[in-house]
Amino acid sequence: MVLFNRELSWLSFNERVLQEAMDRNVPLVERIHFLGIYSNNMDEFFRVRVANLRRLILIGEKKVDGFEGTPKELYIEIRSIVLKQQNVFEKVYQKILEELSNEGIVQLDENNLNESQKKELYEFFNIKLKHEIVPIILDSKNPFPRLKDYAIYLAIKMFTAEDSKEQYALIQIPHNFPRFYRLKDDEQKKYFILLDDIIRVHLPFIFSIFTFDSIEAHTFKFTRDAELNLDDDIAVSFIEKIARSVKNRKKGEPVRFVYDQKMPKDLLEYLTKSLNLKRGMNIIPGGKYHNFKDFTSFPSFEHPDFLYESRPSNAHPDLENKRSLLKVVLEKDIMLHFPYQRFDYVVDLLREAAIDLKVTSIKINVYRVANHSQVMNALLIAATNGKSVTVVMELQARFDEENNLYWANKLRENGIKVLYGLPDLKIHSKLIQITRKSKGKESFISYIGTGNFNEQSSRIYEDIGYLTADLSISKEIKKVFYLIENHFKRGLFRHLMVSPFNTRRKIIALIENEIAFAKKKKKGLIRLKLNNLVDKEMIGKLYDASKAGVKVELIIRGVCSLVPGIKNQSENIKVISIVDRYLEHARFMIFGNNGNPIYYITSADWMERNLDKRIEVGCPIHSKNLQDELDLIFEFQWKENNKARVIDEKQVNKYRRIRKNEPFHSQEELYKYYMIEPTTDLLDGTLIKD
Repeated sequence: MVLFNRELSWLSFNERVLQEAMDRNVPLVERIHFLGIYSNNMDEFFRVRVANLRRLILIGEKKVDGFEGTPKELYIEIRSIVLKQQNVFEKVYQKILEELSNEGIVQLDENNLNESQKKELYEFFNIKLKHEIVPIILDSKNPFPRLKDYAIYLAIKMFTAEDSKEQYALIQIPHNFPRFYRLKDDEQKKYFILLDDIIRVHLPFIFSIFTFDSIEAHTFKFTRDAELNLDDDIAVSFIEKIARSVKNRKKGEPVRFVYDQKMPKDLLEYLTKSLNLKRGMNIIPGGKYHNFKDFTSFPSFEHPDFLYESRPSNAHPDLENKRSLLKVVLEKDIMLHFPYQRFDYVVDLLREAAIDLKVTSIKINVYRVANHSQVMNALLIAATNGKSVTVVMELQARFDEENNLYWANKLRENGIKVLYGLPDLKIHSKLIQITRKSKGKESFISYIGTGNFNEQSSRIYEDIGYLTADLSISKEIKKVFYLIENHFKRGLFRHLMVSPFNTRRKIIALIENEIAFAKKKKKGLIRLKLNNLVDKEMIGKLYDASKAGVKVELIIRGVCSLVPGIKNQSENIKVISIVDRYLEHARFMIFGNNGNPIYYITSADWMERNLDKRIEVGCPIHSKNLQDELDLIFEFQWKENNKARVIDEKQVNKYRRIRKNEPFHSQEELYKYYMIEPTTDLLDGTLIKD
């Protein structure tokens, strides 16, 4: 079975992000933002995936999936690709700077400041910046300092010609200042300078007690292994283990050292030796500036056309200006499509439940939330009003552990019941259940989503949320919470897909169903929209479907280990990936079922961890209106010929240019679709377009 390696496929995905920075049709500052996204992605890739590969090398593994060589050879291949992408990255940034300059916006550095600008920067440095700078003198008599992950450092070299003496030092660039400083404009141009270069300008002041003939500074950054090591100490609670592991993560082994390639050889050798780094493996030469993730906050310089046109999320016709959202959902199923439609409705639903006298309880499971979460605040209001509130908080949401620990503590302090997952079983589902009693009758309002309860990310993450009072669905949602509350006691689920219990089995049965139709010369169809497709067994089943004649259409945003278009294996499979303004994050599945399609939305990608090692929930969609909407979403994206890339065995990210004379930009068209105000025909409940 032919597979594409997961790590190499991920690098191909990040290259698609880099392509957005290269696209002249993307507004200028947004292109810089994509450089920031690319950089942040690469940090996490090294902290997680490359760190894991490094462990495979250390334990002597001989093979990795989808790659003919050893883990060490894969490591070398990854490094080669990263260096090539880094070279493209630097060229893209320089090209963008040229285009900014053509627009009258100029980046300055320590070498091209006039006297007036030097004076302005000295005032800023002297009044605000200098007391935040802590120089570290490097001396063989003292131990080398422990460097912080994610920080940016300037490596300083002072040189005295008379005795050929070098003195080295470090400065961590302060993180509590914006990375960019806007200087005063003149009549023709606007200027900015990076904090790094402001420090470079003032190095003689910072090191004034030293005598030197020259002084120079070069940036570097460190990336550490981000794995949480949860020990088996039974005397320590799970929450204490997470807190301790997050703290220890900051001391993890280095997996990447990125440095300014103009750094003097002697300084580079001193640093790598002091940090115990092996030359050539995890040492990556780069440009003058690092931590481009900070560039996601690059200023627009009062040029609206440098940014995407503002797009406020649209109203949902069934929920807007309604006195009670709970009563609306009790009457009909609702589907929300973020960010095209407002995430506010989820918060409003919880706030209503918090004060509704008939609501007795609220249960929610949380993977990631905003730092200043309106969702969490709504739950605090509910607890204050005497509701029984249960929050299942996943403490192992990577890089959000500290925020989740904060909210877990705050919720518990306010009398809310907080539950956690297990060390080897993350809870990744996105569920809410509100219980309401009226006239002695109990009803449930349930929410099943594909994305997190995060009002901030909902503005850029494309996701689907489903609201229903369907009793068969709601009873099984109740079972999911029950099994979590009762130490993961297994339950029977006839309607929901619940990992790790029945998701794999149900999906395989649905694929086998399509294969059976195809073998009877009937139409077999599978349509999937996922973030990642990696699981070998599921890929094998899709290959079986293709060989049987089933038409398989896949929209996979990120990693795709399936290789389409291979003779006698995947000839009937086509795969595209869309990278655009919004992060394509929704996951849903459509199985043709011989003309009577079956629809599911889900929190699970097709990866072993999501199918077998996490709590994930997939939910059938029975409403014809909502099925039609899922069809429309898929059709719009399958018609995409502006931002879609073809995924094939070469993974070269070639743009899909079908129907060149009929340009179709799916995110633009979906936004327009949701702008149209629908009305509801009260006779049959169908959606009517004006």
